[in-house]
Amino acid sequence: MLYLKNPYKSIKHIIAIPVVSTLIIPLVIFDLWAEIYHRICFPLYGFPYLKRSEYVKIDRHKLKYLSFWQKCYCVYCGYGNGIISYFGKMAGETERYWCGIKHQADAHFNPPAHQKDFAEYGNEEEFNQKYK
Repeated sequence: MLYLKNPYKSIKHIIAIPVVSTLIIPLVIFDLWAEIYHRICFPLYGFPYLKRSEYVKIDRHKLKYLSFWQKCYCVYCGYGNGIISYFGKMAGETERYWCGIKHQADAHFNPPAHQKDFAEYGNEEEFNQKYK
């Protein structure tokens, strides 16, 4: 909670809190849509369901030394960051199924770990060997 050390926190927070808080709306909508996708498409691909509890953990609100608002935002961050990790895993599994080709090498791009076994970019022979 580095914000507690910020001497100018009240002004910055008055500006930031509405923006941060309203992000919950697209997160919940995307969460619902992604879960529909997960439940319909993963069985069609032959993938096991992902366990949401391995990605979303909401527990810091139980800490007695936090204020009410700190607890609220701990719930928000546990949900938001967890659900994004959950979506990332879903997207990675989907990419593994539908694509399987690494991106072109680029010093400014950090490829996701799930792409390690993908065919190399531009390597037609490897692509044919892996997927045909």
